[in-house]
Amino acid sequence: MSTDTTVTTLDARDTSGLERTLNIIYALHALGLALGAFGAASVIGSFLFGWPSIIAVIVSYIYRGDARGTWLESHFEWAIRTFWYALGWAAVVALVSIPLTVVFFLGVGTWLLGMGLLGVWAIYRVGRGWLRLSARQSMPA
Repeated sequence: MSTDTTVTTLDARDTSGLERTLNIIYALHALGLALGAFGAASVIGSFLFGWPSIIAVIVSYIYRGDARGTWLESHFEWAIRTFWYALGWAAVVALVSIPLTVVFFLGVGTWLLGMGLLGVWAIYRVGRGWLRLSARQSMPA
């Protein structure tokens, strides 16, 4: 009677479930962006504070560890960083725009420009990540 001591390497592991999870994560982020583009909220506001992106980030944190050592790990990191960088840059735009509005009435323009550019950046990040996932390519560090 022998026992099987085969060890599955990270490269041989079935990653189809993680790929499906990442497709859902990118779809949730895209839904958050679309709700802002076609709804009453701003693109970046919907992305940061809407339930689709918040759920996507939570799911990314939950499954990131399962992807350690695979090409999919970079996609989980990409999705998480996209959300947190967008939140950080939105805070910077707000911190710059609010004083300009109070003092010079220029803040509305900087707010609209900054949030618009940030929305385009978020759309690019989600689109690029999703395209590279469908091509089975990792994300750059």
